[in-house]
Amino acid sequence: MTAASSTTTVPAPRRPVLDIGPEVVQGFDNLRAHKLRSILTMLGMIFGVAAVIAMLSIGAGAQQQVIAFIEQLGVRNVIVEAREATDAQALQRVRAISPGLTFADLRAIAATVDGVAAASPRKRVVPTKTLPRAQGDIPAVFGVSAVFRDIAGFAMARGRFFTEQEEHAAAAVTVLGQAAATALFGAEDPIGRHVKFNDEWFRVIGIAAPRLAVQGDVGGMPTEDSNNVAYVPVTAAIGRMEDAQAYLRDEIDAIYVQLASETQVATAGALVRGLLDTSHRGAGDSVVIVPAELLAQQQQTRRLFQFVMVAIASISLLVGGIGIMNIMLASVMERTREIGVRRAVGATRRDVIRQFLVETTLITITGGLAGTIVGILLSQLVAYLAGWSTVVTVTSVVVACAVSVSVGIVFGLYPAARAARLDPVAALHYE
Repeated sequence: MTAASSTTTVPAPRRPVLDIGPEVVQGFDNLRAHKLRSILTMLGMIFGVAAVIAMLSIGAGAQQQVIAFIEQLGVRNVIVEAREATDAQALQRVRAISPGLTFADLRAIAATVDGVAAASPRKRVVPTKTLPRAQGDIPAVFGVSAVFRDIAGFAMARGRFFTEQEEHAAAAVTVLGQAAATALFGAEDPIGRHVKFNDEWFRVIGIAAPRLAVQGDVGGMPTEDSNNVAYVPVTAAIGRMEDAQAYLRDEIDAIYVQLASETQVATAGALVRGLLDTSHRGAGDSVVIVPAELLAQQQQTRRLFQFVMVAIASISLLVGGIGIMNIMLASVMERTREIGVRRAVGATRRDVIRQFLVETTLITITGGLAGTIVGILLSQLVAYLAGWSTVVTVTSVVVACAVSVSVGIVFGLYPAARAARLDPVAALHYE
């Protein structure tokens, strides 16, 4: 009795899906074999990623500066800024219905609004001359109360702020901002020195720490260098200093109110608006600024701006993706015989798809990394040449690189699938 012998075919072990080492090596070889074409294909990714990062960094820098300035104003504060007349005719029209911003408004706000922790008027005077002579713009003089330092939340670099006793006595003392100190005294220490604004001498008792300043109108705040300012007691500003344009100005030009809690700010802002609208008979000669509301608006604007910038800059990535698809389709045609040979020796459709996807991913990753470097350098160049503040965030880099890789994979799928669908026999005979 003979036993029939039988043979069993053992299938070749399948490679793990994540084992892409050979495809990576082959992909680099193919890219090196066509250096110029690979570089030109990457340019779309490079420019797209660079545009995303540069635009987001410029936008983030500008928004961050504005947000920091608003936070500096104080999220527990409510600020009233007077809209003063520019000529006698405009003043006459306003004064027919409104007395302008006055100390009476300050007292009414303090008495009516709940939770007022501190309040200060501000009287702004622009001197026509100083001694020592200012090198550059003449500092503005702000007459404020002693509590203004706590309301504004600024620190002292040297010296001290004036006291309530000095305010009541209309003492001739002043605290200079950093730019004002430099303009008047240069590199010398001004503490204890005297400075003459118009015809009145003031003794310098302190130097304020540097403060943020922005170019342009922010919520109605006047455009002014907050470092080129001299602070004096409000009583001294009104009683001691002459102002050639005093007839055009309100009794005071601003009111700063600090609330005990942030939760009271929104209600207080609405109440102050209604109070001034009633007492000024709707003259519109003042604007109420609530920094907490401005901060929320700016943060929302920042998120919208980032979304728009990413959408606009992603168009470059889309164009780059189309270029990748075009090149990869041409590569499929060029390598038809190669694909046929691989299929003939046992490569599956998945292997072919993986090979072409790895190559497109290598192009997009390399282009994304190069674009990241270009974008960072471009943002730094803009900051250097234009003097703007730019902030390269991790989010912008991650978003740009993620979008570029996604575009590469999406636009590489069709060429890879087309290569996988080639008939091995027809591919071997392709010329």
